[in-house]
Amino acid sequence: MAANIKNNNLDEISVTTLQGIGPRNAERLARLGINTVQDVLFHLPSRYQDRTRVVPIGSLRPGDQVVVEGKIELTDIKFGRRRSLLVQIADGSGSLILRFFHFSTAQKSNLTRGVRLRCYGEVRRGPTSLELVHPEYSHFEEGDVVAVEETLTPIYPTTEGMHQLSWRSMTERALAILDEQPDLLHEWLPQELLDRYNLPALLEAVRFLHRPPPDVSQQQLLEGSHPAQQRLAFEELLAHQISLRKLRQEQRSIAAPVLFGGESLEKALLAALPFKLTSAQQRVASEISGDLKQQHPMMRLVQGDVGSGKTIVAALAALQAIGADHQVVMMAPTELLAEQHLRNFQGWLEPLGINVAWLTGRHKGKRREQILSELADGSVSVIVGTHALFQEDVRFNALGLAIIDEQHRFGVHQRLALREKGAASGKVPHQLIMTATPIPRTLAMSAYADLDVSVIDELPPGRKPVATVVIPDSRRDEVIIRVRNACKEGRQAYWVCTLIEESEVLQCQAAEDAERLLAEALPELQVGLVHGRLKATEKEQIMLDFKSGKLDLLVATTVIEVGVDVPNASLMIIENPERLGLAQLHQLRGRVGRGFAESHCVLMYHALSDNARERLSIMRATNDGFAIAQKDLELRGPGEVLGTRQTGEMQMRIADLVYHQPLLPQVQQAAEIILERYPSHATPLVKRWLGQKTEYGSV
Repeated sequence: MAANIKNNNLDEISVTTLQGIGPRNAERLARLGINTVQDVLFHLPSRYQDRTRVVPIGSLRPGDQVVVEGKIELTDIKFGRRRSLLVQIADGSGSLILRFFHFSTAQKSNLTRGVRLRCYGEVRRGPTSLELVHPEYSHFEEGDVVAVEETLTPIYPTTEGMHQLSWRSMTERALAILDEQPDLLHEWLPQELLDRYNLPALLEAVRFLHRPPPDVSQQQLLEGSHPAQQRLAFEELLAHQISLRKLRQEQRSIAAPVLFGGESLEKALLAALPFKLTSAQQRVASEISGDLKQQHPMMRLVQGDVGSGKTIVAALAALQAIGADHQVVMMAPTELLAEQHLRNFQGWLEPLGINVAWLTGRHKGKRREQILSELADGSVSVIVGTHALFQEDVRFNALGLAIIDEQHRFGVHQRLALREKGAASGKVPHQLIMTATPIPRTLAMSAYADLDVSVIDELPPGRKPVATVVIPDSRRDEVIIRVRNACKEGRQAYWVCTLIEESEVLQCQAAEDAERLLAEALPELQVGLVHGRLKATEKEQIMLDFKSGKLDLLVATTVIEVGVDVPNASLMIIENPERLGLAQLHQLRGRVGRGFAESHCVLMYHALSDNARERLSIMRATNDGFAIAQKDLELRGPGEVLGTRQTGEMQMRIADLVYHQPLLPQVQQAAEIILERYPSHATPLVKRWLGQKTEYGSV
């Protein structure tokens, strides 16, 4: 086989050249992004089994995954709730039951007294003795020497129709090609980097991870800390870093409008505000202002905890664009949040003579046509809206700045579409991206290497931390009394019903039930209800009633996670908080504590796993969004924290952003060295690890 593929690289050899891979299996592999022999080698095991030694039955413990050998002493069919075949084997040190729920008559007749078996499986406690349930097994005769596996047995991530045996034989064939022609696997890391970071050679690391020797530390493999794993994790993180840096270079080669001006507008706005900007807000505003004066598009992410004052910083950036005769678009993921931004921008900018409009899916007919026409002729300077701003008929006169709130809620293609809105003049708008979901620094270094990152790490004076308690829902009556007392004192409260499964219908139903029960229990209070299935106008009215004090208690689903600012609300109850991630709980809690009163958040759980208990204890211990985000990353992983689990952006094959955080500073240095001194290595590295997934890099 190797003779047919001379002078090729492994990334050019189709997977179908491997024996046993026909059209159907090739189609299954393509679903996993595996099209070449190189792809097979970089599809790495997720865990390993030790089948390299036979273990005496007498030494087994529950949870062990083992190979045992023994002679059958007894075979019996047990009838109960489920019929099962029980086979007792013994080896002189002890005995063990093999239990099969699915079995045929032929199988039973092959498992008779006196037959010798070698079995592999996980040891469990049975009703009378230890058991292996549905073990893999093979027969052998007395006196046979049956070789055990020489290496740990890899278990590969798979797809329907692809069995572990197929993966093992396929990787065996790919490794055989490497044994014959090692030069086919290119080492794209220069020797300089291998030496500097003390990394093993690629070929050695790949071979090791597909077939680790039996004496390797399983703990190291489990943690991803073995040098071979570190070597490949380093290269994978490097490929992501290079792809984002190339994207950043491309961004800088595009022209953007140079936005000078707006100083008098900014002064007027700051003079009219009832508060002074914090030093963190001033620092970030000045970083943005510098970016807007450049000839290439700003790509800046502003992180700031809930209530740190990101929106006023965005308004100052908008004034700089307006002062330079350009338009501004402000995008939010929900109508509720878009409305809050609209009210803020109108309150701040309209007194300065600036026309602020808004556009959502609700605008139809003549009203919509009028907004579109005013946008196109430039009489609207700022437009606030939702996904509706992406539609093709939305055209700008001179778009200079796009502000995107909670960007992880938007798909990459939507951000790209927004950028194209300003490109008619040959220049693309500056982008300011805001998030109230703090992102741990290590994760930002990996996920947002194409962006400059600013952090508003200071809350406005007077903001008090929210005191958080964690209690079981068996104490619901006490909590209801607490709500009554808070509202009697003139405060307001939120009661949040979290998601029941992934169904908006069930979620809304739970909120409706809670609202009915609370209204009955608290007849003296005005209780409102807001959830995702209400019409936008109804939602807006209820939120306004709550803000103006007409309602004492607002029962809501997590739609209020990013929502309206109600300084008088000082108590929040979150039901079943164990269903939510830390970042979302922190966002919800940020709805209270916006005034000067002591504020409280009650996390009322139903049942807690160890993981949930740990998460809720963090919420009780700190109000620091970055500490919470770091813990969220450790407990739930980067896809959940970034909101990209569904988008496929940060899905790694071997690198783990929790375990491999310490590699990131070296990866950043290495990316600079490769782009400066070895630019021809960059594209093949990115292609090896990201395949065709790099098109999202054009955003």
